[in-house]
Formats: sequence, C-alpha cells, structure tokens
Amino acid sequence: MGSASRGRPAGARDRDGEGRARNARPRDGLGRPLPYGADGVARQPEGVARTPGETVDEAQALLDEGKPFHAHEVFEDAWKSGPEQDRELWRGLAQLAVGLTHAARGNATGGARLLRRGAGAVEEWAARAGRRQPYELDLAGLVAWARELADVVAGGGTVVARERAPRLRGA
Repeated sequence: MGSASRGRPAGARDRDGEGRARNARPRDGLGRPLPYGADGVARQPEGVARTPGETVDEAQALLDEGKPFHAHEVFEDAWKSGPEQDRELWRGLAQLAVGLTHAARGNATGGARLLRRGAGAVEEWAARAGRRQPYELDLAGLVAWARELADVVAGGGTVVARERAPRLRGA
C-alpha cells in the first residue's frame, strides 16, 4: 500500500457517519488532499440548510480567510437545498469560488474557465429572474470581478486567494 493509505486499514474505504464513501484525508485551505495524519483545515459540514443571508455571510468569511474551496461547499449546500428558482444563482456562485480555488492552485486554464462560466451563469440568472441584488449580493460587481480575474489568470498572473477574494455584497 502507498503512503496515501497510512492511517486506515488496508483495503478499507473512507466512510462518513452514514456509511457513504468519502475521502477522509485532511485537506489544505484550498481543498487539496494532504497525507493521512497531516494537520489540515477543518472541512465544511455538508448538507447544512442555511438562510440565504447565512449562506452569503459564511461564504464571505471563508473567502476572506483564503478558503474559496470551502466557500464553494457553502454555496453548493444552498444550490442543493434552496428553492428551485435560486439554484442556478447558487450554482454560479459555487463556480466562481471553484474558479478562484483553481486559480490559486496555479491551474490557469481551469481557473479562468470556471470564473467565466460562473460569471455567465450569475449574469444569466439575474437577467432571467429580473433580480440584480438578491440577498444583497452585488451580482454586477461579482461578474466584473470574475471576468477581470479570469483575464489575469489566463494571462499568467498568480493569484493568492485571500488577496483576490470578491466582496459578495460589494464594497
């Protein structure tokens, strides 16, 4: 067995409390797996039902800490548990957070692609829903931020997640 299996029985799969397969390796602040036994960053609990305001507040705090991967998980909870009419909004915001994650990991192609895809999804949702600032979100500002960052990343610029985190509710 390789070093990735240290800390668990040979042949055993990591499982969550409900028995579902889930990788239990610790992760760094950008969601990258670390070796078993390493000190990692606490994961976001999955399946948490939050109000839209709580979602935005928690995601912003994580973005401010330089943890866009974790912010994406908060948006994903809203996407999966929220009302149908808002799912594409939360999905687009999750894509923005994942785009920042990839950019900060040095994946320029994936980062730029996800930032642009998320910007398009948020913009399309706003146009279809006729809502420009749902839950006090600055959607126009987020779209502009994402497209600008995508250009920086695609041009070879380096990204530090904490320094490039968006302001979800604007300045």
